Amino acid sequence: MFIGHFGIGFAAKRVAPRVSLGTAFLAAQWLDLLWPTLLLLGMETVRIAPGATAVTPLVFDHYPISHSLLAVVCWGLAAGAVYALAKHNVRGAVVVGVLVVSHWLLDAIVHAPDLPLAPGSATLVGLGLWQSHAATLAVEIPIFAIGVWLYVTSTQANDKSGRWGLVGLVAFLALIHAGNVFGDPPPSATAIAWVGQAQWLLVAWAYWVDAHRTVRGESIAAAAMPTRP
Repeated sequence: MFIGHFGIGFAAKRVAPRVSLGTAFLAAQWLDLLWPTLLLLGMETVRIAPGATAVTPLVFDHYPISHSLLAVVCWGLAAGAVYALAKHNVRGAVVVGVLVVSHWLLDAIVHAPDLPLAPGSATLVGLGLWQSHAATLAVEIPIFAIGVWLYVTSTQANDKSGRWGLVGLVAFLALIHAGNVFGDPPPSATAIAWVGQAQWLLVAWAYWVDAHRTVRGESIAAAAMPTRP
């Protein structure tokens, strides 16, 4: 899953308004932000096998650090703890931790059975929705669309950057998703790893957009406050 993770990140604004969209993207995509580095270091592996599934040619042979359930829960707890210490926001910390774990849960819907429960576990999980383009799109697109709607209705743009920056981000994510689903297989695992590093730019983009938008309730409260003489 790709675009669905970002949909969950967008939706988090409704639950935790003080959590930046950039932080929500960072948490929701943390496993896939970590994974490319582990590929480059040779600590995890992936193969390209065109036809492995209808949606992706990738075969995830070994990724216990980034994608085993036990490791993911630990990553979620760590992310929540770091956020709590940095921001002193319990609700935000819980949401950040849940976002990290949500990545594994969404992946379990689309992946072939390749997600380990723990490092070294022989039990692999995956419902295999990637075997069908139609089924994959029927799940991911609504998650993304609802997430974007929740974000848009929870915030308002302060300026053109907040408005058009968001439009551009949504459009760019949709374009990447189309390329992932319908594009040609990547040339190598190394190429996958380097392209994967570019996702950090999406996180930075989200921080920038969110800095130019205001939570709607806060906007109303600010407008209602009397000005000092």
